[in-house]
Order: sequence, then structure tokens, then C-alpha cells
Amino acid sequence: MTLIVSPLRDVDTVVRFRRPSHLITLLDPHLMGESPRFAPDRHLKVPVDDIWEPAEGKVLPHADQVDRILQFGRTWDGDSPLLVHCWAGVSRSTATAFILACERNPDTPEASIAQALRQASSAATPNPMLVRIADDILGRKGRMLEAVRDIGQGVYAYPGTPFEMKSRF
Repeated sequence: MTLIVSPLRDVDTVVRFRRPSHLITLLDPHLMGESPRFAPDRHLKVPVDDIWEPAEGKVLPHADQVDRILQFGRTWDGDSPLLVHCWAGVSRSTATAFILACERNPDTPEASIAQALRQASSAATPNPMLVRIADDILGRKGRMLEAVRDIGQGVYAYPGTPFEMKSRF
């Protein structure tokens, strides 16, 4: 049960070599046309800007988007990898991988999952808005947000490098 996180520039290569069964795309709404071609029933497109607080003209992460991510993740059986990507593979996509791993592991401490994310990528800097919303939906009482705050901001990388992490702990 492997989660793969990638920047947009490497998605085609990851798809070719790792053959994921499911794909989640998180891009700024005006860039959504650049999303890769993938089986429509196994490709979730989430138009959202990479922002952490409201900004005029930008799409802030919201509960409907996170709920769609969680519902889509439940359709993944884990036999093949699930690929998550955003523009840089650093913030929105790492938040989404963390969210999916937390949901699949309700009895695993959030800090353990965040540490696994950090071990998989020194650049991972999960978008705190996405994490906060998922924390509320999953009833984690702030532990998800605290866990990503505790691992801190990743080392600067733009774009990031594709990485894998397990989805079950």
C-alpha cells in the first residue's frame, strides 16, 4: 500500500514506471488544464491554490475538497500505488498523502505518520489548511496539525523530488 508524491513535471515518468492505479491532482485552478491524462474514474482533480490563509482571487482549501479526497482515497484498494501530485510536490500533495495515511491508520499516532513523511522527504511541508480541515473531519482533535507543525518546514526544494511512503502503519 504505497503512496507516491510527485511534482507535476515528473508525473508522466512516475506513471510509466510505478503504474499507479489512482491519481490525485491538486493544482491552481488556472493550471488544471496541465493535469496529466489518466483514467477519469480513477483521477481526482482538486482545483486549489497553494495558500495557507485567505488571499484575494485565490481558492483556499475547503472542507468539500478534503471530503472528496477522503472519499476518493476509500476507492483505492492499495494493490497498486496511489499517486498524489501538485505543482511542486512539496505542500498540497504532501498534505494529501499525510491525510490519506492518517485516515487509513486511525490507531496510529499522527506524530508517527508525520515522522514517516519527514523520513520519506526532507522537503515535505504539508499545507496546514488542508491538514487542519482533515483533522476536523476525521475528529483528530488537533493532533494532525500538531504533528505536521512538529516536523517543521522541510528544506527548500522547488520543485521537490518524487518519493514514496507506506499508507499502512
